[in-house]
Amino acid sequence: MDELLSILVEPLVAHPEDIDIQEIAGNNATILELRVNPEDMGRVIGKGGKRAHAIRSIMKAKGNVMGERILLDIVD
Repeated sequence: MDELLSILVEPLVAHPEDIDIQEIAGNNATILELRVNPEDMGRVIGKGGKRAHAIRSIMKAKGNVMGERILLDIVD
């Protein structure tokens, strides 16, 4: 799942080397924590949070296909 997230986020940021994804397995869900360079935070979130919502929707759909519950947390 972190590979898919990386593929989605990498073209959006100016500093792709600073992308850090941590996968945390919970009881009933997998949480993906995404960290990017502070300069790229606005690019990932997008105007009004539209990009972040779109990325979360894609990850949720992929999780449904795999039979998992996926939550995406964009961390400062």
